[in-house]
Amino acid sequence: MSETAPLSTRPRIPPALGIGVGVVAISTASIFARFAQDAGAPSLTIAALRLVFASIVLLPFAITRCRAELATMTRREWLIALLSGAFLGAHFATWITSLQYTSVTSSVVLVTFSPMFVAIGSAVFLKEKLSRLTLAGIAVAILGGGLIGAGDASLGGASAPNPLLGNLLALVGAVCIAPHFLIGRHLRRRLSLLAYISVVYSAAAVVLLIAVGVTGSPLVGFDPQSYVYMALLALLPQLVGHTTFNWSLGYLPAAYAAIPALGEPIGSTVLALLVLGEVLTPIKLIGGLLTLGGIALMMVSRIRSVQQQP
Repeated sequence: MSETAPLSTRPRIPPALGIGVGVVAISTASIFARFAQDAGAPSLTIAALRLVFASIVLLPFAITRCRAELATMTRREWLIALLSGAFLGAHFATWITSLQYTSVTSSVVLVTFSPMFVAIGSAVFLKEKLSRLTLAGIAVAILGGGLIGAGDASLGGASAPNPLLGNLLALVGAVCIAPHFLIGRHLRRRLSLLAYISVVYSAAAVVLLIAVGVTGSPLVGFDPQSYVYMALLALLPQLVGHTTFNWSLGYLPAAYAAIPALGEPIGSTVLALLVLGEVLTPIKLIGGLLTLGGIALMMVSRIRSVQQQP
């Protein structure tokens, strides 16, 4: 959106406040995921149950309030929803697994590379020309990512037992979320927010449950605390965080879309320092700031492009 919603349609709760609440909520994801891993739950199981719990909460509301919308979905739209959910599931599976091997800071910063992969994919498959600002953002982000990798290579230890693998998995997570966003735009144009997230989250949950069955990962038998952390993953970052972002951005200018992408790594890093006691070296700090700066440049370029369209 290039303009805010008309004054008469603005909600009683300030949308900017919703953005702040969303940033805080989504920043807890890496902490809860790490706690669940420490309690013995496999990463794939954590990803699956995160979306299962979220879907269980959403589906009763979607069935009662969005039945007409869901009934009009075509077979093609259901297939699109399944594909979008599959990419979303792959994103959570790879990103949560990355937290086993690398630091929270590295993981959450590198997974924000998705705007770069969207831009590159648009250039390769849609023949869209990349602006100078986008190219500059890609260059700065890659430089920052390289510094993060160099910083991790010098650490190791409990917080980063295999930083190269963890960082690669975080980047794969960024690759997977990009087509989820691109594919999901088709459905989001026609479906309400509740109907859309209910369908896509449920599709992602089904895909991940199939992956759990194929790989033989257990769903039960863990420490009860691990289920508490997985439920919190579904409640705070998934339902409160992502849903609040989507709701707030419906009332705010397009420039606000950059806040969630840049706010989560900052919030997660602060929580990792305070709660997990992770070490933030100067080279990783510089690399993280460069990466987020590059992502910001790419998002500014995208926002300008959207605003210039008729």
